[in-house]
Amino acid sequence: MGADEFPVAVIGAGLCGIGAGIRLKQAGIHSFTIFERADRIGGTWRDNQYPGAACDVPAHLYSFSFAQNPDWSRTYAGAPEIWRYTADLVRRFELEPHLRLSTAITGARFDEASGLWHLQTDQGEEIRARAVLAGMGALVDPQLPDLEGLDDFAGETFHTARWNHDCSLQGKRVAVVGTGASAVQVVPAIASEVAQLRVFQRTPSWVLPRLDVEHGPRRRWLYRHVPGALWLSRLRTFLSAELRGPVVYLDSPRLSTIGERMSLRHLEEQVPDPELRARLTPDYQFGCKRVLVSSDYWPTFNEPHVQLITDPIHRIEQDGLRTADGTLHASDVIVLATGFDVSLNRPPFPVEGRHGSLSEAWQHGASSYLGMMVHGFPNWFFLMGPNTAPGHTSVLVYAEAQLDYAVRAVRHLQRRGLRWMDVRAEAQQAYDDSLQARMPHMSWSSGCSSWYLSDDGVNRSLYPGPASEYVWRTRRLKRRDFHEAPG
Repeated sequence: MGADEFPVAVIGAGLCGIGAGIRLKQAGIHSFTIFERADRIGGTWRDNQYPGAACDVPAHLYSFSFAQNPDWSRTYAGAPEIWRYTADLVRRFELEPHLRLSTAITGARFDEASGLWHLQTDQGEEIRARAVLAGMGALVDPQLPDLEGLDDFAGETFHTARWNHDCSLQGKRVAVVGTGASAVQVVPAIASEVAQLRVFQRTPSWVLPRLDVEHGPRRRWLYRHVPGALWLSRLRTFLSAELRGPVVYLDSPRLSTIGERMSLRHLEEQVPDPELRARLTPDYQFGCKRVLVSSDYWPTFNEPHVQLITDPIHRIEQDGLRTADGTLHASDVIVLATGFDVSLNRPPFPVEGRHGSLSEAWQHGASSYLGMMVHGFPNWFFLMGPNTAPGHTSVLVYAEAQLDYAVRAVRHLQRRGLRWMDVRAEAQQAYDDSLQARMPHMSWSSGCSSWYLSDDGVNRSLYPGPASEYVWRTRRLKRRDFHEAPG
C-alpha cells in the first residue's frame, strides 16, 4: 500500500499534534492531515497567555529532542516564546499544507471491514483515515468553580486561560480565585499594577525555588555552534529531574521530608511574618498535589496591598466576593485561576469502535495499553492518554516516546498491508493492573484530593514511576500484544 493510499488523521495542533506531523514526515508518511478546532495552532500555549504565563519545566527539556531550539531566552520560557517555538516547528518542517484549522472533529466511527476510521467534522464532512493520532490535550477547557452568584458579579470576570487583554487592571481591586500553577504566575505579574489584590486560597501549595536565568548571546551562541552543548544541557536537565523524581512521586515520608524541608526553607526566606507563613504552609504530604515552582509568588504577600484570604467563599455578589465569615471583599475584577476540566474517564467526542463506544469502555475508569491504545479501537493512538502525565519532569518526554511508538505502529500497518491492529484485552488489562498495583505506594495516594484522582479516587492521570521507565516500555512494538487483520 502506497503512502498516498494510507491517510492518517492527527487531531489537535498543539505540541503533540505538531510533533506527530514532524515524525510522520520523517518516517516517509506524507498523507496526513492535522485537524485543529481553533483558528490558530498552539494548544495550551495559544490559550494560556495570561500575565506571567510560563512553563515550570526548563525549556531545553520542554522541547523535542528531534527539534531543539538553541535560542531560548531564559531557563524557563514564557508562554509567548513557547508558542513561537510551536509556530517555528510548523514553518521549519513545512507542515502548513497538512493543517486544517477551524475544523473540529465531533465524532468517530470505526469500520472493521475496511479498517478505516470515519471522522465527522463540525462542518458536516466525513473524513476517512487508516490511523488516528489523537492529541487533544488535557489543559484546554477551563474548569469554572461552582460558586453561587458568579453570574451576578457586576465587574469583569474571566479565567486565566481566557484572559481578557482588553480589561485594564491598572488601579483596580482584583480578586484571584485559586492558588495553583497559574495563580503562582499571574499573582506576582499583576501585583504592581493593581490597587488592591486579594488571593482566595482553598488549599496552600508546596512551592520550590525557580532557578531562572537569562540566556545571553554568548550562551545561545554556545548552544547553536558547539556540537553537543545543547544535547548535554537537555540530558543534564532530564537526569536531574529523574533523580529528584522519587521525592515527588513516592509515598515515602523520608523522601517527602526532603522536598518539604526545601519548600519550608524557601518559605521562611521569603515571608518573615510567621502567621502568614502558617497559612501558606500545606498540611498534606509533598507531591500529593502538584508541586509548584516560583521565586516571586510568596514575596508578593509581603506587599501591603496584597491580602491572602483563607476563609471559604460563600457566594459572589454584585460588588464582590462574600466569605463564610460574612465579610464582603469588594472587587472590580475577578480572575479565575481554577485550572482545567481534566476528565480522562470520558472521551472529548463520541468514539465508536469494534464492540461499542469509548464511553462504555471507560465507564469504570479510563484504562489503556501504554496510555495510547484501547482494546476495541484499532489504529487509534492517544497522545498523552491515561496515566501518561508526569509529576516531576517534562510532559514532552512522554509525548515524544508516544509519537515514536505510534509512528512505528503506523509504519508496521503500512509495510504489512494490514487493515488494522487492535491491542488484546488481556495485554491492556495486564498493563493497567501493573500500574494500578503501584498507585497505593505513590504520594498522590497519601490522603489529599487533587485533579490527579478521578471521582472514584483512582489515579488515571499520572505515570507511577520514572520517565525513563516509560520510554523503555515503549521502545518497541510487541506484536504478540495485538490482533492483526490482514488487508
